[in-house]
Amino acid sequence: MQAEVRTQVLVVGAGPTGLSLACLLARYGVDFLLVERNAGITPYSKALGVHARTLEIYDQLGIAEEALRRGAVAGRVRFVAGGRVRGEADLSRLGEGLSPFPFVLVLEQSRNEALLYEYLQALGGRVEWETTLESFTQDAQGVRAVVRTPAGLRTVDADYLVGCDGARSATRERLGLEFGGSTFERTFYVADVVLDWPLSHDAIHVCFAPDSFVLCFPMEGARRYRLVGVFPESFRKDEGQVLYEEIEARVRAELRLPLEIDEVRWFSVYKVHTRHAGRFRLGRCFLAGDAAHIHSPAGAQGMNTGIQDAYNLAWKLALVLAGRAHPQLLETYDAERRANARRLLVTTDRLFQLGAGRGWWLGVLRTRLFPRFARFVLSVSAINRRLFPLLSQIGIHYRDSALSDHEGDSDFAVRAGERMPFLEIEGGNLYHRLRSPRFHLLSFGDEAEALHTHPELVEHHRLPLTRAVAERFGTMDDFHVLLRPDHYIASIGRDPPDAQVGRYLERLRHGL
Repeated sequence: MQAEVRTQVLVVGAGPTGLSLACLLARYGVDFLLVERNAGITPYSKALGVHARTLEIYDQLGIAEEALRRGAVAGRVRFVAGGRVRGEADLSRLGEGLSPFPFVLVLEQSRNEALLYEYLQALGGRVEWETTLESFTQDAQGVRAVVRTPAGLRTVDADYLVGCDGARSATRERLGLEFGGSTFERTFYVADVVLDWPLSHDAIHVCFAPDSFVLCFPMEGARRYRLVGVFPESFRKDEGQVLYEEIEARVRAELRLPLEIDEVRWFSVYKVHTRHAGRFRLGRCFLAGDAAHIHSPAGAQGMNTGIQDAYNLAWKLALVLAGRAHPQLLETYDAERRANARRLLVTTDRLFQLGAGRGWWLGVLRTRLFPRFARFVLSVSAINRRLFPLLSQIGIHYRDSALSDHEGDSDFAVRAGERMPFLEIEGGNLYHRLRSPRFHLLSFGDEAEALHTHPELVEHHRLPLTRAVAERFGTMDDFHVLLRPDHYIASIGRDPPDAQVGRYLERLRHGL
């Protein structure tokens, strides 16, 4: 059978992960076909929180400012128990000095998808809507897929296939990959409502009860909220049998506040699963986003993690397809992102147990101790400097990756494999200098040598060795930092730039 379509990368699924991957591939000049079974972007709010690391990625794309305009910074959090406010804390500058975006942005998934889709269209890309993956085969030369379109079946030949098709991924199923993990036994609910109550609309409200919780997230629009909570253990209905009235009754019982719900825009009931695929790559096929890993909603990590999967994979595919890197480079996607998924599952499970676990001692912790403890923690900057990287995902690192060249980095306080620290340089945000989709060499010091090679792959920046830089890296001597296209440190050293860059790029060409 002769293929009707030829492309370099077939991307299955146009949610936040697939759209992000398509946008990034377009920036790298990679030819792709993006297919989505639905007729358009989701109309539902779904995921709400956009973390600092995702906003840094949006900044590289040039869409961070628009995201901020469309969303709202989560300015405050209030802790409620027994119908009373037990404390509150400021979230607006939680990560001050750690990121250009030291907060959580509330921007619902439908608006994230719209933002990414608009950007993709501006780059000349498009989505094949109402198109499903029917089957595929792969060999050493590529992937042959059959997709069903409104006009019938089509065959697609691609160098690589990336499944971004969600928790029930057809790609993962056809690859026969294990999706191991666990399911939380209690039933959860989510509802977007218009709510009239005595608390103000300027904060996230965390409302604890002895055996459960209700989270109230303010959304755009007067009195509009996202409610997330859990039914008691005795609640045994199947998900499709739950009526909204049962959710509202639960909310009233837990909040113990006078309230009126005037409008219900959307609601859903579900079980929480925590799982990840046994592999994120098999041959020429990859999994990303919910197709590769699903988490509890604790910490709002899911959508953000998927976008970062795309960010990690795109530049590697681009280099390999351009013949500038050995195909072995693609193995690092599985190694880096699967290890991160495992760590994230553990972290979110622990947070989730705090909010929804059973046991009288957890009830006491939730209603009496945690509100006071959380208020204290969020007010101490030293603690925040450890907490914010964990929640915002700026603390993710790849120190153990084959891509992290540790030759020469032992003299520094920062190691290869870590995200480039946020710095204010010459009155501006360093990250603004790193928007081009290339490697970046940062040469710190007045006497730093120039880079003479590889201008097509590496953008060179000569920067002052300020006190802030010296304190962060632990040195007053000139040095160079080579950044991967995703802003993680490839190498640090004092060798001449041509030698440092040449050594690293040679490793990519010939295999790690």
